[in-house]
Amino acid sequence: MTQRDLGPNRLRSRFASIALICAAAALGGSLAGCQTVTGSPTTEAQDNEFAASPTNLASLSSVVQRNPNDPQAYNMRGSVYGQSGRSQDALADFNKAIQLDPNYAQAYANRGLIYRQTGKFDLALADYNKALQLDPNYAVAYLGRGIVHRQRKQTLDAFNDFNKAISIRPDSAQAYYNRGLLYQSQRQHQFAIDDFSTAIGLTQNDAGPFVARGLSYMAINDFKSAASDLDDAVSQDAQNIQAWTSRGLAYERLGDKEKAAGSYAKALNINKDHEAAKQGFARVEGKLGQTYQTF
Repeated sequence: MTQRDLGPNRLRSRFASIALICAAAALGGSLAGCQTVTGSPTTEAQDNEFAASPTNLASLSSVVQRNPNDPQAYNMRGSVYGQSGRSQDALADFNKAIQLDPNYAQAYANRGLIYRQTGKFDLALADYNKALQLDPNYAVAYLGRGIVHRQRKQTLDAFNDFNKAISIRPDSAQAYYNRGLLYQSQRQHQFAIDDFSTAIGLTQNDAGPFVARGLSYMAINDFKSAASDLDDAVSQDAQNIQAWTSRGLAYERLGDKEKAAGSYAKALNINKDHEAAKQGFARVEGKLGQTYQTF
């Protein structure tokens, strides 16, 4: 019987028996799947749930001015504010959209995302619950609520929400990625790798799933596959310090000090005080000012 075959009671028992957060042996020991080589949590799935893409904010504000009683106009502008990091402006627009239409499921889910991003998990959970009450087949709300559950270490609830999101939207890369992080946190690395692989197949130009899969490969001592994934990760995002540091460790384990030193050096170029990169660079006898071949 595989992990995916477990019924709710057995799954609850399985998850309750293992701590959600496991310590990373970042320097010398084997990697624990739920942590990076730096000892910080594995990269979160990016918050792409806003139902709008960045666009001309002035144009959206003009739409709001012309349609002051249109909840969709406020929701759209709030989504762009959210993507731009203007959380308070986004919150004000979502509040207005909900005031105009108390049954607007998408506005509740969007406001839940703002609350989630700002650490107000109780408010986020309430909004996701309301969105799902209004629309029981809203996959984005299941995904968002699952992330809240995962961040609050409510593992079974998170697992169930990600499964539901996937059943509704089997093309949701984030749902697979987040479920993979749950599997990874339980050291179920093959299941994690499967989910990260699906996420990679569904998304474009996202380093996160490559980093996460690389960490799971390292946890099962498949350093060659890990290095390949982390090559892809840094190619996708050259400013991802986690990817460079993890890549350094993968090549260090493969005995390639040149690429390891180069990777750690890249991480130190991003943040010269990054402790895991500093220690890794020292372990492979890296020298400041020296040029390394990273590929």
